[in-house]
Amino acid sequence: MNTVNFHESTAVATAAAAAVVGAQELLLIPLSRLRPSSRNVRRSGGASIPELAASIARVGLLQNLTVVAAPDGEHYDVVAGRRRLAALKLLVKRRRLVKDHEVHCLLVCDDAARTVSLTENVQREAMSPIDELIAWKDLVAEGRPVEDIAADFGVTPLVVQRRLRLANVSPRLLADFEAQSVTMEQLMALAVTDDHAAQEAAFYESPPWQRSPEALRAHLTREEVDAGRDPVARFVGREAYEAAGGGVRRDLFADADDGVFLTDAGLLDSLVRDKLAPVVEQVRHEGWGWVDVAPRATHADLHQFQRARCTRRQPGKAEAKRIAKLEERQAQLQARLDDDEDMSDEEAQGLQDELDRLGGELDDIERTLSSWPPEVVAMAGAVVSLDHSGGVVVHRGLLRAEQAKALRVKESGDEHPAEDDGDPAPATPRLAISEKLVKRLSAHRTAALQAEVARHPHVALVALVHRLAQRVVLDDYRGSPLSITASAQDRLEQHAPDVAEAPAAVGMRQVRNAWAARLPSDSDALFAELLAMPQPELLSLLAVCVGISVTAIASREDEAPAALLARAVGLDMRQWWTPTAAGYFEHVSKAKALEAVQAFAPAEVGRLAKLRRAQIASEAERLASGTGWLPAMLCAQEVSGQEAQPGAEGSGVPLAAGEGVDREHEGDPAPST
Repeated sequence: MNTVNFHESTAVATAAAAAVVGAQELLLIPLSRLRPSSRNVRRSGGASIPELAASIARVGLLQNLTVVAAPDGEHYDVVAGRRRLAALKLLVKRRRLVKDHEVHCLLVCDDAARTVSLTENVQREAMSPIDELIAWKDLVAEGRPVEDIAADFGVTPLVVQRRLRLANVSPRLLADFEAQSVTMEQLMALAVTDDHAAQEAAFYESPPWQRSPEALRAHLTREEVDAGRDPVARFVGREAYEAAGGGVRRDLFADADDGVFLTDAGLLDSLVRDKLAPVVEQVRHEGWGWVDVAPRATHADLHQFQRARCTRRQPGKAEAKRIAKLEERQAQLQARLDDDEDMSDEEAQGLQDELDRLGGELDDIERTLSSWPPEVVAMAGAVVSLDHSGGVVVHRGLLRAEQAKALRVKESGDEHPAEDDGDPAPATPRLAISEKLVKRLSAHRTAALQAEVARHPHVALVALVHRLAQRVVLDDYRGSPLSITASAQDRLEQHAPDVAEAPAAVGMRQVRNAWAARLPSDSDALFAELLAMPQPELLSLLAVCVGISVTAIASREDEAPAALLARAVGLDMRQWWTPTAAGYFEHVSKAKALEAVQAFAPAEVGRLAKLRRAQIASEAERLASGTGWLPAMLCAQEVSGQEAQPGAEGSGVPLAAGEGVDREHEGDPAPST
């Protein structure tokens, strides 16, 4: 439909005036005799009737209705003012008006009905958003209470407060909003503070790509604590903080449970230490040499400590049964989280809370199974901290550098001295990711391992001879990562649908196709070809064949099939696999995704915690790009130095004439979770 221009509007107005001149009459008509007209040109609309009714009840009907006499001689048809009529009828229904309440109406001649209706709707101009905001501000400046203003317009006081907050944004930003250089969502984010200088600095000093509402809000509240997301704030409790005199800033545009920021971080720190004091005292009574409180301790903070080795007794029959039951329940819940793509955020959070509860119970059982020698307890210490959800967590058996050294000297005469690296004794791992995701990740690891073996002919030869010697010399039929029957392990897509496009799989297909094109299909001719082939090329072909036969699919996160082979070729999954939403983050819980983000983008955890699960996955993929971050199961066994023999594998021997497996480099590594 074409827009009505100025000349057309003027013509309509002139025609309307000519049609009704001398035929208008202002009447008081009982509401019961008024009814909507089919000649009202406005077909859509009719929203916000309750709000309009409330406004009419407070300040009266400010604009008359326009009517024509109905054919029955008793009623009047409203040709302009349908919303006003509906609001008046609603007030009658609510018994705020009597049904014969008299209404001011402009009576026009019947022939002009449609023209007058069109004129009223065309010849009007809505207030600009800025004018409206300033008008709300002026009402308050006149001394009107917010509650009265809200009642006048049939809205809640929160609506009035939000408009007043927008009206208090910097005039420069409001002008740019009117010029459409600033969006309403950006204004709402900037309104979190009344400081005009801070608002302008946050917007104008940030590059355009950092002006999203989330980024602006985070910038303005960076020195404050998000009461709904911060673990320390959740542990202390907003009520206790406010009772102690702590200041609070509220984001009026946030959801009911969000947008509360605590302005006194020092007071919050004092309160959390006071609340943790009984826990600290309880841990100190366990006999540890020292106990520190670090509510916000990070992985990096704890990494500076070495961990004393503890002994773990085997669980009793009842304990083992309980552990198995809890882990089975965990697996069921994790599978539901992974497989149900239509699950609501509320349902997912409920399952995650149950997973956290089960994990806590398993931790409690594990703690009763582990113990340290008395002399170690007297020397080592513990750190009392909080996890990401605000739960208390105690890190026991920590050794400072000088304590670890003293302990090694003391144990040097023992039958089983402590390791120099101070690594903790392996604990029974708990399920962290689902079996489905484990198989998906291990499929990518298998593809990468195949490609690496294909690049290292010497290691491939060692692996092949090792397998043959096991079978025919030593009569050893234990498992091996090689399928000596020469079956290609190339059906990895059943575990990871995206593995076919992974760099390792693409490279192996190219190499395999190149050899297939070069080698004769006839068996006798193939033997002759191989017999005449130079040894380096023959070893390259051997490496490809052995590589394709490698299988390393795991079912549990703590499994590491083909670990020795991976070490021998120096497998580094950072060169072969990149964390994506579809490949990882969409398949883990919200808490697990945030745990990963804590490792490669800790400053973003607070912002992401406010998002939905799908949004977290997308943002985590973007933030992880280029960091080299890996899930624990992809990096635990692969980062040792190259143990392969020097020679062919270090000399870049081609896998086939002119062929190689390209690898995707992802940048400098970062600690994994």
